[in-house]
Amino acid sequence: MYTLMGGGLLCAVSGLVLLIVATATDFWMQYRYSENLSSQGLWRFCVSGKCHPHTISIAFWDATRAFMLLSILSCFAGIILGLTAFSSNARASRTCSAGLLALLGLSVYTGVTVNFFSKRYANWRFSWSYILGWIAVILTLSAGICSWGIPSCSPLCVQAPGCPAWHPSPLSML
Repeated sequence: MYTLMGGGLLCAVSGLVLLIVATATDFWMQYRYSENLSSQGLWRFCVSGKCHPHTISIAFWDATRAFMLLSILSCFAGIILGLTAFSSNARASRTCSAGLLALLGLSVYTGVTVNFFSKRYANWRFSWSYILGWIAVILTLSAGICSWGIPSCSPLCVQAPGCPAWHPSPLSML
């Protein structure tokens, strides 16, 4: 059981790093603008290697930024709780909520980008920052699931003597 909880903590730390990198970088989307390769992040857009902050506040950027920042804070809180109390269920809910918040942010970004930019730019694609965000969602949700007590239903846990769901089998009494 502790191995799965440790794995959950490792997934949470990895997910936190990926959330920070994905949120901070400028490569959520790439497109061609005036025959130049351009990229866009949550905070800035880059054209011909020169980056500029977003000057207008569009609701989907604000929503995505807010969800991503909240997911980073939630994941960080879950890791701190996990380090101070290794068997705390509060950690699981924090890391699971981090995954759900990031999922909401990435979903909002995906929906608006596909509907808006696919009509505006013919040659565009999601880039590596965006992909790292989705990998972070998977890791943080996995961290919450590993830490949440679901391992107590696992065949590995049921066979472990320290597990709350452990019942001695007739073979273990021999």
